[in-house]
Amino acid sequence: MVLIAPSILSANFLDLRAELKATEEAGADLFHVDVMDGSFVPNITIGPFVIQQIKEAARLPLDVHLMIESPDRYIADFVKAGADTLTIHLEADRHLHRSVSYIKELGCKAGVAINPATPVESLQDILPEVDVVVLMSVNPGFGGQSFIWRSIEKLIRLKRMIDQRGLDTLIEVDGGVSPKNAAQVVDAGAGILVMGSAFYKSKDYMETVRSARSG
Repeated sequence: MVLIAPSILSANFLDLRAELKATEEAGADLFHVDVMDGSFVPNITIGPFVIQQIKEAARLPLDVHLMIESPDRYIADFVKAGADTLTIHLEADRHLHRSVSYIKELGCKAGVAINPATPVESLQDILPEVDVVVLMSVNPGFGGQSFIWRSIEKLIRLKRMIDQRGLDTLIEVDGGVSPKNAAQVVDAGAGILVMGSAFYKSKDYMETVRSARSG
């Protein structure tokens, strides 16, 4: 069954504890937390202190996605804050293997993300080392963008790479995912669906989860 990971940056931060509870009651599997630095992407969001507060209130695992330059400098901080999975961008880290190894040494699941213009073939050497690959289906930095349909072709190629190696690596698709396109994304190989505005702007969180899972 596909995992649903609502992106809490689209939630109502004035009543975040209630939003976390409602998300859990809706049947979601993970909380996706986007960390942006205003450099790697043109937006600034939250840091380890806020994630620590979320961790204290949340019952679901935290799927923390670092969209920041030189993420290796902050790996320990985010793991200590409560990340259960920590994803870094291939494009932002000059020593990717070292950083992935460090994340796992700290007892955290490791993920690598790639932007829409980055070919999946660039993951060949790191793929056996990671627990999850985050395939960006929008250009990162802002919520509410439209799904880039070419991502389906990339997703199929990435799933083929994983299957050919006999790996258990999950593919997480992030950007513009909604119940309207979830079935196609899952059929192409996704194991985790990140939904931001499609989830938190919906009228019924439980129905959104059900619709995304059923296609």
